[in-house]
Amino acid sequence: MVRSFDEKVIEMYPDVLDFGNLETLQVNVGNRCNQVCRHCHLNAGPRGDKMMGKGVMIKIIDFLKAHPHLTLDITGGSPELNKHFRFLVEGTAKIVSRVMVRTNFTVFFEEGMEGLPEFYREHGVVVIGSLPCYLRENVNKQRGEGVYDKSIKALKRLNELGYGDTLELDLVYNPVGVHLPPQQKELEQDYKKYVMENYGIRFNNLFTIVNAPLGRFKTMLDSSGEYEKYMRLLEDSYNPRAALNIMCRNLVSVDYRGVLYNCDFNQVVDLPIRDEHARVMTIDDLEELIGEGFRIETGHHCYCCTAGSGSSCTGAIA
Repeated sequence: MVRSFDEKVIEMYPDVLDFGNLETLQVNVGNRCNQVCRHCHLNAGPRGDKMMGKGVMIKIIDFLKAHPHLTLDITGGSPELNKHFRFLVEGTAKIVSRVMVRTNFTVFFEEGMEGLPEFYREHGVVVIGSLPCYLRENVNKQRGEGVYDKSIKALKRLNELGYGDTLELDLVYNPVGVHLPPQQKELEQDYKKYVMENYGIRFNNLFTIVNAPLGRFKTMLDSSGEYEKYMRLLEDSYNPRAALNIMCRNLVSVDYRGVLYNCDFNQVVDLPIRDEHARVMTIDDLEELIGEGFRIETGHHCYCCTAGSGSSCTGAIA
């Protein structure tokens, strides 16, 4: 039986689950994706129908106008498949300090997605792309046949436009199997050496992310009888230093309806941020929320962020 994450953390750091200062607004614009990945915590796919409308995006833009120091982190699914995606980027790129988009690279080749790399360059977007391994066999095993070659083609085009040099291009690694990522810095060196020597590709940073035991990845664990084993691995690998740096202390996540969460994972398990009266908070309440502070909502899945070197949307944290 996995111990309560709250109990585990607060016995050493009583205040660590109190929200700190808002630094990043993460916006999940929908669960539609052109891939069906085994590790996906959202069960995202081509039939995803939970898509953010323009009305919610306008509220997000208005909030960010009052907080230009923040980072905007746009995610999905494949966020580019939201029909209002470019509206959100265009409305925020010049008003916040940093706009990041989490892509899967293969979406560049979908119908209607022509010119995406050029669009990103025009608006100075930080591109964070998922490439779960630098070897073709492992990528295609996790993401589907042909994904690797399309990803390499997309990376080359981004390099041609200045990404990996004057514009930031980061890659994301997720373990293919039921284990924790290796050391981030060492793996980054391996990635950079391999993709440069074999394809002439350059990028800035590699982020290693622990797979969350949610969504399609949890289904895979359940079907293989490895869920309990994986949860024990996460709990046994708990790192107190990582607990001090969990991203939910400085990040708020917004779902497609405008409901607020402590992270994207909490969206999956329906753990929204609530006020003292248990009322669910939305984008309309965000100004009030960050002024008053609140307690972070947690569950067993939170162990994925404190296991080993820790994990966040920008990689290892300890």
